[in-house]
Amino acid sequence: MPVTISEVKTRKDLKKFIQFGIDLYDENENFCPPLIMDELNTLDRKKNPAFDVCEAIYFLAYKDNKIVGRIAGIINKQANTHWNVKKVRFGWFDFIDDKEVSKALLDAVAEWGKSKGMNALNGPVGFTDLDHQGLLLEGYEYLSLMAALYNYPYYVEHFDAYGLTKEADWVEIRLKVPEVLPEKMTRVANMIQDRYNVKSTHVKDSKELIKRFGYSFFDLIDTAYQQLYNYSPLTEKQKKYYSDLYFPILNFDLVTLVTNEKDELVGVGVAMPNISKELRKTKGKLFPFGWYRLIKALKAKTYESADLLLIAVRPDYQNKGVNSLLFTDQLPYYQKYKVQYASVTAILETNLKSQANFILFDHEVYKRRRAYIKQI
Repeated sequence: MPVTISEVKTRKDLKKFIQFGIDLYDENENFCPPLIMDELNTLDRKKNPAFDVCEAIYFLAYKDNKIVGRIAGIINKQANTHWNVKKVRFGWFDFIDDKEVSKALLDAVAEWGKSKGMNALNGPVGFTDLDHQGLLLEGYEYLSLMAALYNYPYYVEHFDAYGLTKEADWVEIRLKVPEVLPEKMTRVANMIQDRYNVKSTHVKDSKELIKRFGYSFFDLIDTAYQQLYNYSPLTEKQKKYYSDLYFPILNFDLVTLVTNEKDELVGVGVAMPNISKELRKTKGKLFPFGWYRLIKALKAKTYESADLLLIAVRPDYQNKGVNSLLFTDQLPYYQKYKVQYASVTAILETNLKSQANFILFDHEVYKRRRAYIKQI
């Protein structure tokens, strides 16, 4: 039977689109499913403020009257202007091991992109950097993080067969939490505090964070990340949206803020308990018991591993050792929760400065992922 491509136009079909991406990995013990509710909100044009600067289309592939693949096509007009490119992005790309299926889906997005004046196909990426991105190339044997894509190894062959080529790679690092910080890092942190009049601080909850710093938390990320691959500057609506989405689930013991003498944010470090095992048990559903499992995991008094989600330093404070304050502040909290390992989400392979943050620790590069591109 030939492959049939169908555009997703109804909420019912959108739910099928999301469910396929979970069902495909039903037997895979290392896949971490997203929450269906979060996926619906992200892909909903009325709820995700990314649609103020993006347009998107979703396709399902059918064969023998069964769903066998899915893909999202995205044009981020703001990012294209920022980088002076004409890219159509693809994401939410999953498929059975059938090259006819993957090709038909990629063709559908490429044709849509060309009809909009685009000249390059780029992915897997999302609307913004805060969405999942990068095809997994190494590290299939490890449990996926909540904040990362997972895919079967056969995907790589399909990308190669379609003529997609490497545009950027990321590495992921896993480090063992030390009992005592390296003496060099402690010495640098003390020196930096005195030399630049900066200090680490905490807030008790999201309300205090917003009251004290407003949305400068995301302003800092914007300025720190604006030169990184494919970065899309955040709108004011997006800053509020992500604040409402992420802040309530954070354990603020694991959120370190670095401020200067004016009480301005100049650095942030955010980690959270690794809840991938609990997410697997939910199969993407909050009800009837998924919400309880997740809250219990997020509020746990001890946990084996943590996910280091981001480190950002304001450009005028970069290359001054501010990162050392983030590590010296966090260690006592890792010890409080008996964290043994920390997993660092994707760092560009060319970003040697970020990778250098972990040289002093017992660490390993345990995953690698890639963004591809093809001229269309």
